[in-house]
Amino acid sequence: MQKDGKYVYCIIATSYECNFGPIGIGGRGDLVNSVGFEGLSMVVSDHPLNHFVLNPENILAHQKVIEAVMNQFNSVIPVRFGTVAATPDEIRNLLDRRYSELSELLLRFENKVEYNLKGTWRNMSVIYKEIDNENKALKELRGKIDTMSDKEQKDLLILEAGHLIENALQKKKEFEVEEIDTAFRKTVVAFKHNKTSGESMFMNTAFLINKGREVEFDNILTTIGEKSKDRSDYFCTGPLPIFNFIDLRILPEKWEL
Repeated sequence: MQKDGKYVYCIIATSYECNFGPIGIGGRGDLVNSVGFEGLSMVVSDHPLNHFVLNPENILAHQKVIEAVMNQFNSVIPVRFGTVAATPDEIRNLLDRRYSELSELLLRFENKVEYNLKGTWRNMSVIYKEIDNENKALKELRGKIDTMSDKEQKDLLILEAGHLIENALQKKKEFEVEEIDTAFRKTVVAFKHNKTSGESMFMNTAFLINKGREVEFDNILTTIGEKSKDRSDYFCTGPLPIFNFIDLRILPEKWEL
C-alpha cells in the first residue's frame, strides 16, 4: 500500500485550521486543509509520496486550490508545483525554520494579485506593410532582390531580408508593449514579460496589482482596446495567484518529486 504524504499548495497566515473542501490534486477528492505553526500555515492535501504525475489536470488543480484559498485570505504565497512533504511534522518544522522569511513574504504580497494580459495583432499583412514602410534598409534590399539575376546571390539577399523583417517585427512588438506598460505604470505594482508564441502575439505580460485597483486596471485596458480595436485583440485573465512574482522552493529538495 502506498504511503501518503502532504501535497503543499501555498502558505497563509492563520492560527486556525482551515478546511477548503475535497478539491485536492490527483482526482481522489482529497480534503484540502491547513497545517500550522505559530500563526503560519501551509495549505495541503493527502497525496501518494512516491507517485506524482505531471499533467495539465494536476497543474490546473494546483492553481484552482490556490484560487479557492485566495477567496478567503488576502495574502497567499503559492508554493512551487509538485511539492510533497512526508508528514505534518515536517511541515511544522519547515515553518519554524523559515518563519521570518515566510512572514516577510506574506506581508510584502498582502492584498496583491496577478493579472495576465496577452495581445495579438489581427492582420499580419498590415503589420508587415508597416515594417516595409518604416524600414529604409529593407526597402533598399527589396530593390536589389527585384533586379538580381544571379539565383545564388538572390537567395542570400532573400535570407538577409528575412532576418531584417524578423528583427523589425521584434522591435515593433517591444515598442507596442512599452506603450502599454507606460499606460499601466502608475496603476500596477510590477510587471513581468513572458515569452510570446507565434508571429501575431506581441504581448504576454503578468501584472502585479493591489486589490482595489482592479477597476482602474480594467478601465485602462478598455481604453487601450478601444484605441486599437481595428488593429489588436487583448485577452486578460485574473485575479490569479502570484506565480510570476514568486517561485517558492520548499527545502529539503527530497520533498519535490
